[in-house]
Amino acid sequence: MPKPPAKPPTTIEEIDLDVLKDTLSFYIRAVNLAVSRDLDDYLEGLDVAKGTGKITALLLVDSHPGIRPSVIAHLTMKDRSAMGRIIDQMEAHDLLRRETSPEDSRAQELYITDAGAALAVKIRELVPKQSREFFDFIPEDEQQQLMDILRRAYRRIVGLDA
Repeated sequence: MPKPPAKPPTTIEEIDLDVLKDTLSFYIRAVNLAVSRDLDDYLEGLDVAKGTGKITALLLVDSHPGIRPSVIAHLTMKDRSAMGRIIDQMEAHDLLRRETSPEDSRAQELYITDAGAALAVKIRELVPKQSREFFDFIPEDEQQQLMDILRRAYRRIVGLDA
């Protein structure tokens, strides 16, 4: 255990992050919180603001008509009950609709509504813009390098790459 300072810190500059300063997961969690807050502010007033999973669900349903909630849950790394709550909210806001699968009466298929499709168009413009603005302090070539690393990690975690 490190020796405590003679006087308690009063500013963030006085803090030593201990082992966290060399831990990738600490920085990923911290950046995730900051970018999520910024994205929520950026999307204020839209039905996909506040929380995680709604943007991905909206875009996947728009791009893949009939997609099952379980597929979206897997890709967003959410459990089925959490995904069910997201879909309930989106359905209540008339962004998507559910239908029973003709191939399996136990399965649901998701389809975009006109309102959901219109919102997806806005989101496809706003999300990349927010990302560019949020990370504008990182040179573009470094952003691409980071994107490649994070994409590779994500694909492995969700089972898209063996």
